[in-house]
Amino acid sequence: MNPRYFFIAIATAGLLIASISTGKSKADAAAWPNKPSTQGGSPSDMRQPRDEKLWKRALEIQRKAIVIDTHNDVTTPMANDDYDLSGTPPTPYRTSIERMKQGGLSAEFFSLYIKPWYVEHGGAARRTLDMIDSVYRAVERHPNDLMFATSVADIRRAKKQGKIAALMGIEGGHAIENSLPTLREFYRLGVRYMTLTWNNTNDWADAGRGEKKHNGLSDFGKEVVREMNRLGMLVDVSHVSDKTMSDALDISKAPIFASHSSARALSNVPRNVPDDLLQRIAKSGGVVQVNFYSVFVDTNTVSPQSAERDARLKAQQAAIDEKYKGDPERRGEESDKLEAANPLPPLPISKLIDHIDHIVKVAGIDHVGLGADFDGANDMPEGAQDVSMLPNITYELLKRGYSEQDIRKILGENFLRVFAEAERVSRSMSKTISGDGSVRRIDR
Repeated sequence: MNPRYFFIAIATAGLLIASISTGKSKADAAAWPNKPSTQGGSPSDMRQPRDEKLWKRALEIQRKAIVIDTHNDVTTPMANDDYDLSGTPPTPYRTSIERMKQGGLSAEFFSLYIKPWYVEHGGAARRTLDMIDSVYRAVERHPNDLMFATSVADIRRAKKQGKIAALMGIEGGHAIENSLPTLREFYRLGVRYMTLTWNNTNDWADAGRGEKKHNGLSDFGKEVVREMNRLGMLVDVSHVSDKTMSDALDISKAPIFASHSSARALSNVPRNVPDDLLQRIAKSGGVVQVNFYSVFVDTNTVSPQSAERDARLKAQQAAIDEKYKGDPERRGEESDKLEAANPLPPLPISKLIDHIDHIVKVAGIDHVGLGADFDGANDMPEGAQDVSMLPNITYELLKRGYSEQDIRKILGENFLRVFAEAERVSRSMSKTISGDGSVRRIDR
């Protein structure tokens, strides 16, 4: 990303974060750089002195824990522009290997986000393959830093080796082009979760922000969920309608999860999960990975600001839409650059932690994790604007009285439990990828 934009964000947050090893470190936490950290609360709170003892403890926990982020969209510039994760992220993106290490990240799910444009114009599966290849390219370029991973065991092994586990999740079920054999091929290539829809309703599942035409999951949609269970591919219900989520809970034999969603009770948008479904996800053994996007954290504050920005930038956006109308990827990137050049006032990090608190209260400590949506959204709370800042989450949780054991659950162990159960269910259902699978497809 643009260095000026990054350092403005850092200066605003008052943060120059210490680098944290992803594996075992010989250095004692006390020897790490003693830098100021972002504080939660009001803007005046952000300038208050940090509790150095608590910060040292936060860094120690971050170093030892398995820290997993289940949704990062940096895969888009990796595929579009051959962005090398060892370099400086192109504007407006913020993810790099260096920043992942600074954040103490153990495992990253690279999002294979397939724009709805490909449904109308064709090429959804090919675009997915291109994005998969970009993740392989990153791992092969940086074997000392990244390890391709497809299982719980792989993630734990990467942690022991001091590497970052690289995993993949499809964002938008239209990527499989209505074909269970295609779904299996994506699994064979390493995809380990699929978001049943994006914001667009597809041919077999209703989206939260899309047309409601299937009353949740169609019969084929239910078969998709069953096949995902058989394969050991996690069923992701971020973006789906409430009825689709309910149907997935009814059908799935494995726990379901939301890869990047927050609590609707605190921010009333369709992308967040209502309390009744939080409770059902918990009952199924699943987990909700909290999204950091400011609109999903506090829509009452941020949506009016966002609407004002949209109105102010309407002419510039229209020019981008016209110039790149035949190139959805470039249009998306140019729109993101325009938005990033006009940032909204950041929320305090405390508002983000409130979502974790709420999900713990409603669903329980075993059913919440982190799915930040880095590089899928520009506006994030102060002190949580990129992957390097993840230790601030640990610090804020300590401030609220969470134990180390519970923090480690939130950082990654809850997700690992869900992933392990999906693997167990798969082993109980089938011993093959294609041999026992349905060849059903549907035509548009």
